[in-house]
Amino acid sequence: MLSERDGANAPDVELVEVVLRDGFQPIGPWIPTERKIALLRRLAATGLRRMEVTAFVSHTAVPQMRDAAEMLAAARDIPGLRAQVLVPTARQADLALAAGARLLAYVLSASEAHNRSNVQRSIDESVEDYARMVERVPPEIDLRLNLSTSFDCPFTGLVPEEAVLTLLHRLLALRPGVEVGLCDTTGRATPDQVDRLAALVMTSLPEARWAFHGHDTYGLGASNVYAAFNAGIHVIDAAAGGLGGCPFAPGATGNVATEDVVWMFERMGLRTGVDVDALLDVARELATIAGAQPGGRVRDALAARRRCGAPTAPGDERACGQRGEAAGQAAH
Repeated sequence: MLSERDGANAPDVELVEVVLRDGFQPIGPWIPTERKIALLRRLAATGLRRMEVTAFVSHTAVPQMRDAAEMLAAARDIPGLRAQVLVPTARQADLALAAGARLLAYVLSASEAHNRSNVQRSIDESVEDYARMVERVPPEIDLRLNLSTSFDCPFTGLVPEEAVLTLLHRLLALRPGVEVGLCDTTGRATPDQVDRLAALVMTSLPEARWAFHGHDTYGLGASNVYAAFNAGIHVIDAAAGGLGGCPFAPGATGNVATEDVVWMFERMGLRTGVDVDALLDVARELATIAGAQPGGRVRDALAARRRCGAPTAPGDERACGQRGEAAGQAAH
């Protein structure tokens, strides 16, 4: 399937909204499915055309995802939306396919310690499991590989770039050309790391398509997104409201906020296809969910501009009060 970037009116950046999965998975209090579906529809109405809407995972390990089939069904009813679902095993991929999934994101880690914590198996076992999944997934089903801890492991620290590249060679030999998400699971990556790893993998594995998934634990989420984009990665994951955090990565906080990413790229003159004002309204609600840990900066900054009557569009430089003064002069 072609990405939206392949169309004549494609955005310059393809955003993957992950709040419904990555943003919700660490939240303890149950979020009613009806509320999740309402948020899904509101997010789609902002112009977001691709979302990771749920995960087919153990309900014991991640109880917030126990309505995966219902979320996927709701997403498939939205015209033009590419609904992505996370799967950590071939067995869960079978369940997702049976529920109607057309885009699977298989997750494993570049770090042995994190892979054992996250999916309770070694990297070698995950590679074998991925091979079994690839054998039985029909060719018309899109696949993405999410490589967690591509830069840093919460248990062992920096992950060597050579180890990431070696693992990717093994995985991409099984099904060349899939999309690979380089994931900064801990939020401890820096822009120079992102730039180096992106250059290394894109040069060594030119047949693959690349995405970047960042967290904002140390305030470098948007900087790392820009580094990835500047290196040539134009598929970017983000979570509205800055929600998120991996339950199996101690200390990791939320994903880079979608509103921060949209504002940054639109300010740079790059098209995202997203209405930032509509997105801000949804992000504010997401930030109020019980148990959520919101992040991001643009939401508060633009709220302040709204309060004083200034426009919130990324390219509008008018200061607070200018709109009201101009209106008053026109009335005279």
